[in-house]
Amino acid sequence: MAKPAPKLTAEELKRVIATAWDDTPPFSKVMLEHGIGHGELVALLKRELTPSAYKLWAAKGKAAKAPTKRSTWPHGR
Repeated sequence: MAKPAPKLTAEELKRVIATAWDDTPPFSKVMLEHGIGHGELVALLKRELTPSAYKLWAAKGKAAKAPTKRSTWPHGR
């Protein structure tokens, strides 16, 4: 089970959400700057964002993790 979302001040909350939106993938910078892990960040954003905003954020995270297509070898291999 994920850790519960941390209790933050309004200013801390704004900074965490802004960092999560800016970061690609959206967890690494939040962990480094704010000490909030993946499960805590998910719980926090589910609590604080609207459902549609959370879905956009989650989709962004999934897109960042998606494997890229391998380019074809230029020599016909």
